[in-house]
Amino acid sequence: MEFPDVAAFLYRLGRLAFRRRGYAALMWVAVLAAVGLSALQAPAASDEEFSMPGIESQKAFDLMEERFPGAAADGATARVVFVAPDGHKVTATDNRKAVEEAVDSLAGGSQVADVADPFASQTVSEDGSTAYATVTYKVTSEDVTDASRTAVEKAADQAREAGLTVEAGGSAMDSGGGPGGVAEIIGISVAAVVLLLTFGSLAAAGLPLLTAIVGVGISLFAILTLADPLGLSASTGTLAMMLGLAVGIDYALFVVSRYREERARGRTPEEATGLAVGTAGSAVVFAGLTVVIALAGLSVVGIPMLAKMGLSAAGAVAVAVLIALTLVPAFLGFWPDAVLSRRVRKGAKREDKAETRERTLRGRRILSRRKNAPAGSSPGAEVVALRSGGTENEKPEPDNLGTRWARFVLRRPLAVLLLGVLGLGGLALPAASLQLGMPGDEAKSTATTERRAYDALAEGFGPGFNGPLTIVVDARGADDPKTAVSTISEEIGATKGIVSVSQARFNEAGDTAVFMATPSTSPTDEKTKTLVKTIRDERPAVESATDASFEVTGTTALNIDMAEKVQAALVPYLIVVVGLAIVLLLVVFRSVLVPLKAALGFLLSVLASLGVVVLVFQQGHGAELVGAETTGPIMSLMPIFMVGIVFGLAMDYEVFLVSRVREAYTHGEAARPAVVSGFRHSARVVVAAALIMIAVFAGFIGESDSMIKMIGFGLASAVLFDAFVVRMAIVPAVLALLGDRAWWLPKWLDRILPRVDVEGEALSRRPTEAQGPAPDPDPTPDEPVEARV
Repeated sequence: MEFPDVAAFLYRLGRLAFRRRGYAALMWVAVLAAVGLSALQAPAASDEEFSMPGIESQKAFDLMEERFPGAAADGATARVVFVAPDGHKVTATDNRKAVEEAVDSLAGGSQVADVADPFASQTVSEDGSTAYATVTYKVTSEDVTDASRTAVEKAADQAREAGLTVEAGGSAMDSGGGPGGVAEIIGISVAAVVLLLTFGSLAAAGLPLLTAIVGVGISLFAILTLADPLGLSASTGTLAMMLGLAVGIDYALFVVSRYREERARGRTPEEATGLAVGTAGSAVVFAGLTVVIALAGLSVVGIPMLAKMGLSAAGAVAVAVLIALTLVPAFLGFWPDAVLSRRVRKGAKREDKAETRERTLRGRRILSRRKNAPAGSSPGAEVVALRSGGTENEKPEPDNLGTRWARFVLRRPLAVLLLGVLGLGGLALPAASLQLGMPGDEAKSTATTERRAYDALAEGFGPGFNGPLTIVVDARGADDPKTAVSTISEEIGATKGIVSVSQARFNEAGDTAVFMATPSTSPTDEKTKTLVKTIRDERPAVESATDASFEVTGTTALNIDMAEKVQAALVPYLIVVVGLAIVLLLVVFRSVLVPLKAALGFLLSVLASLGVVVLVFQQGHGAELVGAETTGPIMSLMPIFMVGIVFGLAMDYEVFLVSRVREAYTHGEAARPAVVSGFRHSARVVVAAALIMIAVFAGFIGESDSMIKMIGFGLASAVLFDAFVVRMAIVPAVLALLGDRAWWLPKWLDRILPRVDVEGEALSRRPTEAQGPAPDPDPTPDEPVEARV
């Protein structure tokens, strides 16, 4: 099946953008300005409510919103915990007075809706050592002002002066972590250094950064513009910004690198730009498609928020691809020589002068031979040699670290393959004990008041107090709703592992009730998960006896349900994403084994990175090195995030690296030498791209938020393993062992697959500007050869 010549189309697009560089740059500036103005005028992004259809916890939340109108509002809360000195009680006269004064102070806030006095609401521990006051706000946690948080801190300081230990936790006290943009600044700074070392030119290093920033700006403004109509939250742009910046730099890096390579071969700037976009640009298109597939595939998980984040990030990647194909060649038109290294620019000037002298002398020699040539002879061949600039004597390309490394792997491919597979396999073993959950205040640093408040409540009221189960009873079908609710409450209270149940609260209709059941174990304990399962398993007998139904929800149950749903969705997600990517790579490389190798290598690297995350954040080995003070379950969405993001980036490296090997192979080189040629041209650039990715992700390890820290560490580890172990070691080892079989494709499949020229084979057969136009076989006698040269 014939397919439009992608390489030829991109070749023409690149040359068009080079020639019309002013229009191309103006077009992108206009797009940036348009979406920027639209974002300024668009309604602010709403606070998206987290939802996960299909799980019991979500059903219970929906029932509460239906039966308790207004009561299920997501107003922020704060818990102020008062602990008496050792040997004393908070109920003592002086301590009680200090607590009541602090409560009165808290009630005066403009955003405060209610403050529950611990003595009136009986929130005092049995031993009298600890009490807490719950502050309810009129606004969501995102809208709580610094003044309101300061008021809590002042009230706490007031009680501390009386000798009490006071800490505050809850959603209202979460200010959103450290200053935003720090990780991005670190990533951009490291990327600038890597690009400068790679290219040896400020212009070449700055061009990928500039175009990536333009692409990220357009993507973020577009997300802000569409936030209200599509229901996007303010957090949706985080993933889009991170990936847009990463792939934007990478894609521009590959195009600029190919441009410099073509210039080194003697191409004119316009021709080199066209060839760079036609070859490296083709790889960018198909690599971008794999990333888009991976991100769009997040929609199959069944979490609306995750689907929106994936689609938004996929849009950012698509913008990065378009930028690389049009704006990058336009900028190359503005600075055709500035992006070359200083050494090359100086050498080019010297070579131009020497070449001019040589061509002049050769022209004179040809003219002299023409005068003495026999009648009827044709000087065309001499003119061809003159006009070609001597390209037939082009020097072989020198070896570099990429070629030396490739030859090292080719000499001992089996040993490298076994070492890489066994090493990553060993790191993947801890992933077998992966426990998913949603770390809360218990995962924060002990330097934070939220963590200290969590510990004080656990010590005073028991470890399960920080994660009570919310029981929602639907008694519409019961003859006596109050009796039915009372029976259900008693049955749940008698369940092993429940230490207490609260008094039930009914709605106005009296047919629905809510009460709290406090476990004896902490929210992240495996025993709590077993307890929730036990309550749900025993539910049918209780419901049949009372003619009322109930659901188990709350933060703890929600985390358990979400972890189970993510685990169930992970395999279908892998099948969809990996399957579609294999088909795409099958079309690109026209090989059965290369796409399978790429997918298996990705699975190996992502499992190894998950194993390292479990080793550090769940089991605690080396946790102090990354600032993780508490071990616990891995964030539920972590595997999905890692699979989606890392798969896309891994396929980027696969396409860029193997396409150069495939290009050399299709141009006539044998299988093993083609590996060396591919690494000569792509290894350094792939290494630079991987270092940039690692820097961007590793910047998040320094964040105080444990989830952000975990994501940054996991993604940085995954890129490290995939780029340096899988793509740079396992891939050449497998290609060396397979030889020509690596490019085997059944004839029947060859006939039905569309043909795309990602290697730019068609471009190598067309005359280039460096070779000049076809010579006139019979130059006009009265035109001097020197003039035509």
